[in-house]
Amino acid sequence: MSVRTAGPSRSDLVADTALALLAERGMRGLTHRAVDEAAGLPQGSTSNLARTRQALLELAVRRLADREARVLALHEMPDPRAGSGPLADALALATHRALARNRELTLARYELALEATRRPELRAYFDATGARFREQLAALVTGMGSTDPARHTLSLISWADGLMFSCVAGSFGAEVPSLEEVRTGLRELLDGMLGA
Repeated sequence: MSVRTAGPSRSDLVADTALALLAERGMRGLTHRAVDEAAGLPQGSTSNLARTRQALLELAVRRLADREARVLALHEMPDPRAGSGPLADALALATHRALARNRELTLARYELALEATRRPELRAYFDATGARFREQLAALVTGMGSTDPARHTLSLISWADGLMFSCVAGSFGAEVPSLEEVRTGLRELLDGMLGA
């Protein structure tokens, strides 16, 4: 009896290809036909999975959230009672992974985020899929004794997003800070917020 190894599902293949196209060509380069061609699928395959552009974008957002969850590895975050040092280490590793090894995914996220500013239905979907990270980060800073978890969560996400945008699409696009540089910045931010 032969055992068949499962490859990516057709849905994952289409979504991964859509994310790659977003990173490479931008929003204008994402079409059903372009996904079919880049994925090596018969014409019409993407339309069968996602009939409308909105459905294709939602498929990409859902896959983005799944893949970023693995990059950010929230399940690896330390016990908040361990203090700001271990949290800074874990967040630095996650942020550095996004910069150094997952640049394409980060670019795709910015493309989708910008498109969501023009499509209210996509904005609602985009925000809902990202809520799990915000909620887990808020629980971590709460567990560390934050006096204002909502504000501190916003500050942490803004710092990391700002760094990633600057180094992936902004004026520091040719530079990737070292893991130690990211860790130092996060420690400074956490120590200032939490009074460590």
